[in-house]
Order: sequence, then C-alpha cells, then structure tokens
Amino acid sequence: MLLKPEPLFEAVEFLKTKDAKVILTGPRGERFTQKIAAELAQEKHLIFICGHYEGVDERIRTHLADRELSIGDYVLTSGNLPAMVMCDAVIRLLPGALGCGDSDADESFSTESGFLEYPQYTRPADFRGWKVPDVLLSGDHGKIEKWRREEAYLETKRKRPDLLEQKSKSED
Repeated sequence: MLLKPEPLFEAVEFLKTKDAKVILTGPRGERFTQKIAAELAQEKHLIFICGHYEGVDERIRTHLADRELSIGDYVLTSGNLPAMVMCDAVIRLLPGALGCGDSDADESFSTESGFLEYPQYTRPADFRGWKVPDVLLSGDHGKIEKWRREEAYLETKRKRPDLLEQKSKSED
C-alpha cells in the first residue's frame, strides 16, 4: 500500500510557509545524525511526511519533500517513530529546551572530539561495592577532565570503533 500524492500534497501545501522545510522519513534517505539535527534546529518551520507500509508515491519524494531522512539501516511499518526521534533530537537543541544553555555540550555526538560520552556517576560513592572512581571524588578538575577525555575515547573504542575510523578518515 502506497500513500497517494493528492491528499499529501493538499495537506502540506495548506501547512507550508515560505520558510518551511519538508522532511520525508524513509529507509532510502540519508542517515540522520547529530549534525543534521543541529541543521534542522536552525530552521523556522519543519513539516514531516511519514510513509506507511510500502511508503509514498514517488512524486511525493521528488516534488514535495525537500529532504529524505532515515534513522538507520532497517525498515519500520511507518515513518511516525523516525519523525518522533528526529523531532526529539532537534527540539532538545532549541534554546531553553534543556533548561541550561550548555547541557548538551559534552554528550555523545555533540562534542568536537567525535567520541561517545564518558561514564557518569552520582551518589552514593559506593553502591553494593561498586565505587565511583577516586579521581571523580578528588576535586582536582584538571585530573577529572583528563579522566573524562580518556574514558570517552575508551568507550568509543569499545562500543563504536567505527566512529574512530570515521574520525581518522576525516582527519586525513
């Protein structure tokens, strides 16, 4: 089952402003990244088109959508969940959305380092024998920052070595 062009064109044309960007969700689109989320957060008006089952008539993709985005290399029954994922990633980048202006500065995919985020801990310092690393309790901000950088690198190396390969290629 494909979504027909007439109702979608009519709906989008009714909603569309001169500043609107129309995003089609689909597995054929470019992969959604934090960088794209930041780009979309700069837009004034976003409209998401979500296909269902087999998707949408090709004329929607080629003549109505400004961009097609995918959240990964798999297929879902509809584009609703990808649109919600993208909206959440974009909204949290809007001023005031997180409460503190730099709340997202050290998170995975948001840093210039290209590494995953370092492990984080809270109280108590000892829970069931699992302890917060001593360096984090030391109060030495220089050592804590060094530990965070090292741990971010190690987390990335363990869990997402592909990011290190991409980083290496981009630096070449």
